[in-house]
Amino acid sequence: MRVVLAEDLFLLRDGLIRLLEAYGFEIAAAVDNGPELTRSLLTLKPDVAVVDVRLPPSFTDEGLQAALHARREIPGLPVLVLSQHVEQLYARELLADGSGGVGYLLKDRVFDADQFIDAVRRVAAGGTAMDPQVISQLLARNVRNEPLGALTPREREVLELMAEGRSNTAIAQRLVVTERAVAKHTSNIFAKLNLPPSDDDNRRVLAVLAFLDRG
Repeated sequence: MRVVLAEDLFLLRDGLIRLLEAYGFEIAAAVDNGPELTRSLLTLKPDVAVVDVRLPPSFTDEGLQAALHARREIPGLPVLVLSQHVEQLYARELLADGSGGVGYLLKDRVFDADQFIDAVRRVAAGGTAMDPQVISQLLARNVRNEPLGALTPREREVLELMAEGRSNTAIAQRLVVTERAVAKHTSNIFAKLNLPPSDDDNRRVLAVLAFLDRG
């Protein structure tokens, strides 16, 4: 699996390279600024991009803007964003098109290698890997909007866990309920959000995230 990595701090970039390679990923490119990231993504078309939000030269949103530009040119390009903070504007922009794998992790909340590698693989496969704090803020932003406000507290819990990319089995284990109960909650969620039925779980989760971004 080919990865384009963007991180301006040498030690962190080198550490990520070694970690990804240890788990069998191929580093197609490792860059430290926005323009190089844009060129690498468009030229190499990797299986997944792992991108720091703030890169030179501006140290504002160079990384995300490069990733968004690449996604416009390569629809569905999987992007996993790493950030120091929950920045809702960036998360909303990333989720706006509702297509392809997306992830948003907070650097200081990635606690072990397996957690990070699982997120990279999930996003590369077209799924989601959203930090719970990011999801909570997106949900809180729109909690009073209909039909999101029609969800029960339990349905909101299920929705948050779905947005993190968890399977029904994982959700059932976390909430200590049966998988049948999770399936029922999921069905209710999509009905209340007026989302069409789909057998593609990853796209369904992305559709929910895109819906949460409206307003």
